[in-house]
Amino acid sequence: MIEQGSKADLDFTIKAVQNGEEKEINFKDLLDKPTIVSVYMKNNTSGCDRQTKDLADEAEWFTEKGYNLVAISKDTCGSHKRYAEKQDIDFTLVSDPDYKFAEATDSVVEKKMYGKTFTGPSRSAFVIDTDGTILGVVEKVNTKDHAGELKELVESLK
Repeated sequence: MIEQGSKADLDFTIKAVQNGEEKEINFKDLLDKPTIVSVYMKNNTSGCDRQTKDLADEAEWFTEKGYNLVAISKDTCGSHKRYAEKQDIDFTLVSDPDYKFAEATDSVVEKKMYGKTFTGPSRSAFVIDTDGTILGVVEKVNTKDHAGELKELVESLK
């Protein structure tokens, strides 16, 4: 896992849903102000739904503090559009099926499910400055109070 104070190479192209529009952009272009990136596994699964809904419910607080919110999973942009409507999400949802962000933040981990072992991105969150510097990391997200733990992290960065 990338450490606080390190700089991530976020110069790669991804697809995203912003304001209901699907677009292909360079990830670093999302960093027009300090940005919180929340990594989750899949739309429409209980833990992930709690994680993203908690952020959506508190999105205004982060905006008032001067932060962008971005949530990222391997889901397609089509899935993200439907998910944003269902969960009332108005922040950017990124589609990253190739785990480019997880590789850039050294957060690809080994996982086990149904007796099978595989690798994928950790359920984590990152506070990233406009130049790609990692300001803070939540290595293991609390899906029930994700916004709370991020608020605490943001407040500690002052």
